[in-house]
Amino acid sequence: MTDNIPPRPRTRLYLITPPQIADVEGFAAILETALSAGDVACLQLRLKGADGMTDMQATREVSAAVTEMAQAYGAAVLINDSPQLAVELGADGVHVGWDDMPVKEARAIVGKDMIIGATAKNSRHVAMQAGEAGADYVAFGAFYPTATKAGTVPASPELLEIWQESMEIPCVAIGGITVENAAPLVTAGADFIAVSAGVWDHPEGAPAAVAAFNALLASLAAD
Repeated sequence: MTDNIPPRPRTRLYLITPPQIADVEGFAAILETALSAGDVACLQLRLKGADGMTDMQATREVSAAVTEMAQAYGAAVLINDSPQLAVELGADGVHVGWDDMPVKEARAIVGKDMIIGATAKNSRHVAMQAGEAGADYVAFGAFYPTATKAGTVPASPELLEIWQESMEIPCVAIGGITVENAAPLVTAGADFIAVSAGVWDHPEGAPAAVAAFNALLASLAAD
């Protein structure tokens, strides 16, 4: 009976850093105001060089400035692409991309307790393989056009619906998400919505964006 099915936990916000951060101390100050403005489940450090590869030094610098602070606010800190760097920096986990290290190999590096997320783009098959290999969550997208990341493919909200109905591993929706367009992805079944420009480029500032996202997520959970 459907009456006995517990409600799905409220969708939470998954925050991704801008790809380049010129003023690390300034960013840390903005991040703290954003974290204090509402619930943030995860903070992914995703720093890229001009070649599109992970900027290791920039990641180290940003991590030193924000990791302990973010963790104090209850946000899990994840490093993009590099399990080795995640271990080095004392992060909570790593997110591996479509063309990056396989989940099983990443797990061997980070151990059994760290979080591993995996990009699945618009493929349930890839997502299922990642789950079977030990991923803690899978990320689908891009659901909307995005300038933050190259090489994206379009994904449909129906993908989230099917995943939520058939799988237990949490799913993250990513790609061009803003306060204005997030609702369909939440109602379709996203456990987390991953946002970068939708927070950092918000016209009223990052704290206002985090507060607005949380207000939206709370209202949808109450429906």
